[in-house]
Amino acid sequence: MKRFSVGLVLLLLSTFSIFAQNKVITVSGRVVESDSKEPAAQATVQLLSLPDSAYAAGIASNNQGWFTLPKVKAGKYLLKVSYIGFLTKYVPLHLYANMTEKRVGTIALESDAVMLKEAVITAEAPQVTVKEDTLEYNSSAYRTPEGAMLEELVKKLPGAEIDDEGNVKINGKEVKKIMVDGKEFFGGDVKTGLKNLPVNMIDKLKTYDKKSDLARVTGIDDGEEETVLDLKVKKGMNEGWFGNASAAVGTEDRYGSNLMLNRFVDNSQFSLIGSANNVNDQGFSGGGGPRFRNSNGLTATKMLGANFATQSEKLELGGSARYNFSDRDALSTNYSERFLQNGNSYSNSNSKNRSKNTNFNADFRLEWKPDTLTNIIFRPNFSYGKSDSHSKSESGTFKSDPFNVVPNPNDFLDKSIWNTTDDPLDDIRVNASNSESSTESNSLSANASLQVNRRLNNQGRNITFRGTFSYGDNDSEQFSESLTRYFDTAAGKSDDERKQYITSPTQNYDYTAELTYNEPVAKATFLQFRYKFQYKYSESDRSTYSLLPDADKGQDWIWNYGDGLPEGYESNKDMSLSKYAQYKYYNHDINAGLNIIREKYRLNFGVSLQPQNTRLDYKKAEIDTVVKRNVFNFAPNIDFRYRFSKVSQLRFTYRGRASQPSMENLLDVTDDSNPLNIRMGNPGLKPSFSHSMRLFYNTYNGDKQRGMMAHAFLNMTQNSITNSTTYNQATGGVTVKPENINGNWNAMGMFGFNTALKDKRFTINSFSRVNYTNAVAYLYNESTQVNDKNTSTTLTLGENLNGTFRNDWFEFTINGSINYNFERNELRPENNQEPYTFGYGASTNISLPWSMTLSTNITNNARRGYRDASMNKNELIWNAQIAQNFLKGNAATISLEIYDILRQQSNISRSLTADMRSVSEYNGINSYCMLRFSYRLNVFGNKEARGNMRQGGFDGGGHRGPRGPHGGGPGRMMRF
Repeated sequence: MKRFSVGLVLLLLSTFSIFAQNKVITVSGRVVESDSKEPAAQATVQLLSLPDSAYAAGIASNNQGWFTLPKVKAGKYLLKVSYIGFLTKYVPLHLYANMTEKRVGTIALESDAVMLKEAVITAEAPQVTVKEDTLEYNSSAYRTPEGAMLEELVKKLPGAEIDDEGNVKINGKEVKKIMVDGKEFFGGDVKTGLKNLPVNMIDKLKTYDKKSDLARVTGIDDGEEETVLDLKVKKGMNEGWFGNASAAVGTEDRYGSNLMLNRFVDNSQFSLIGSANNVNDQGFSGGGGPRFRNSNGLTATKMLGANFATQSEKLELGGSARYNFSDRDALSTNYSERFLQNGNSYSNSNSKNRSKNTNFNADFRLEWKPDTLTNIIFRPNFSYGKSDSHSKSESGTFKSDPFNVVPNPNDFLDKSIWNTTDDPLDDIRVNASNSESSTESNSLSANASLQVNRRLNNQGRNITFRGTFSYGDNDSEQFSESLTRYFDTAAGKSDDERKQYITSPTQNYDYTAELTYNEPVAKATFLQFRYKFQYKYSESDRSTYSLLPDADKGQDWIWNYGDGLPEGYESNKDMSLSKYAQYKYYNHDINAGLNIIREKYRLNFGVSLQPQNTRLDYKKAEIDTVVKRNVFNFAPNIDFRYRFSKVSQLRFTYRGRASQPSMENLLDVTDDSNPLNIRMGNPGLKPSFSHSMRLFYNTYNGDKQRGMMAHAFLNMTQNSITNSTTYNQATGGVTVKPENINGNWNAMGMFGFNTALKDKRFTINSFSRVNYTNAVAYLYNESTQVNDKNTSTTLTLGENLNGTFRNDWFEFTINGSINYNFERNELRPENNQEPYTFGYGASTNISLPWSMTLSTNITNNARRGYRDASMNKNELIWNAQIAQNFLKGNAATISLEIYDILRQQSNISRSLTADMRSVSEYNGINSYCMLRFSYRLNVFGNKEARGNMRQGGFDGGGHRGPRGPHGGGPGRMMRF
């Protein structure tokens, strides 16, 4: 017994000794640059055991400089912190057995003067560098006109595109958020950042795929990562207040003004922005490429907003509030050709729209780490919107091409010309319609998400709860008047005159509850489990009232557009055009995956199983039905990354996703609220399934400042849902019914290359693209009265090439691009064509004596290969600006900006599908001059900050584009 007791004691002591040597101590802290106090993102942090300096643990700091090392056992260590361009720092640590965590505080790194000096002497700033999956652009390597905003800089980045709506793509991936020093700027809103962030506050731009809050904390890939553009502010500008104000007036009644005030101190940011203009911030084109831009109307905007962000070791807060007002005046003319098996159908239209929109948005973000094991994220936001719009349209459908009868058939669409001796199109008319409407609407929405994560051990085991809730309430009312006339006697239809009042209140809410669990099963290998429940509810009640008097009801009023509601209108409810729908949706998402992490590669794969239950209560006219649907979806995913080095990696992703047709599309119901566009449901619709695959490779040679990037994408859809269109040649109207179809797919590839030459003042950029689209649709065959399957293919080959010379006072760029399209139509080969667009030009930025700068660009944009010669044209676009800085420290700037000096820019857009092609032209003011005064506000920062402000200026004038609320109209309609 005594021997047993002694043995038990020794066993316990040995056990305690083993426990005491377990890895239970966490080391955390933050790395910053000593001179600017900015976070040292991706600094290398290593813990070396003494006395042999053996590697014990290591990690890279995050974008805010914070780091938390994997747990280690008690003992004596040396903390080694290294960062490119800075001296390596060593911190001795003694970790005792009775502690669970060691906070080393803020570690400030001193700059390596020798390394920096050599870098300045041997090379100009490289345009782009690669760090694993992050592309980093140097702002100083791209010259922009005086006072330019972020949008102008992004246009110059290799592989970057900005479309007509302000959406940004970099290397084919759409940028979803803009961040400043790792913090969201106005909730990450891209357009706000593009229009309000001055170039001269930006040191570097980084683009990378930012994981969702859930994936970042748990390591579970939920497929919700988003491409972000993260801006690093210049050194010294986080030491106090800085800002700018500007005002401008111009020809064609153009005006613009803005204000931006910032306070960046250590880990806190505050920004106040305001602007008012009627030029829509379009900016210099930058030259070198086809830019047949769609101005899409004239818009005046006003905006006021505030943004803040702050961070400590345990707490990170951020939020913003924005007020926006816009007044848009849009005129458009359109010409379209619908492909039929036996002849084509032609349509022309004119439209006018004036809309005013007021919006208020507020968002907030909280991330709290009460201890080293717990992470809590809370994100609420709120928005309110109000809109008031008025529209008027004229349209007509013709048996043959009306351009063969008159030069501009859009001049003969008004009802005053129908069936008169002055109507040259009377013999080929099928139908004609005039309509006018006004709409007022209000919308309110609020949502919030809460995420709580708890690490259960130091090996990667963790559990996370995430809940979301959203609510929306919308209300709208519309007055409309329309007249449709059918000219073919075979149609047997009289004029269709409608005067209506429509109300459409809708309400919706949804909530989700999600639980995730991560379990380590081997070294750096984790099993991932997730369960998510989602409930959605929506209710809409559309009520349509006829404002035409009904004599049988004793109504004798005369209602004209613009009048108020007549007494007793409630009795004229049109049940065939009114409907009520209540939608309830239940979804269970069960996900399982495996995450394998190794030094050279990372593999994440899994599958999501989604049983769904949906109920729709639907009432329309005599129909009162309840539809229930139970489906089972699955979604596999693969994400593989292989790292050849810190500057070279290969990544492959695959995602499969099922999607269900809408419940109303499954109803056997016909909607004839628009007599020329009748829509039907299809109870036989099947769910569609899409396969998406991406392959991405990049590499970078720092010595030669040479980077390469390749990107391939393939998307295929099984049972995709398309519209089967039956054309009625007598009425010119169409009946649209959703159908499943197979064969839709598209593939895309791109290759980017940039390098500095031996004389690093010279750089070359090349960006090549190839895209193939196989679009399948149904083409109506009049003779057989059925739809034939038609395939339309488009192969696009594109190349952008530019070369730049840059020194301290002069930059000159020559550039060019071409996009060649091979368009083929299987059933109507006579519609085949090979249109192409190309552009070439030059731009320069010159720093002159006396604090004066000159910026100009000229580009020739050309179209060729269209069947209609009027589309084959050149546009020579020339813009210029001269700016003079003055006052102490060049605090003020006055500039003269001239846009489209030669008055050749047009506003045309073109689209092609398997069953139709169309061309639209919009009003816009492209050619005008502006005189701008800008003033840089006082800076209460260090000398470096003031130096940065003086170098090249810091006004927020920006360069505005050719849009506004007055003047400008579409010229002659251009054909194909």
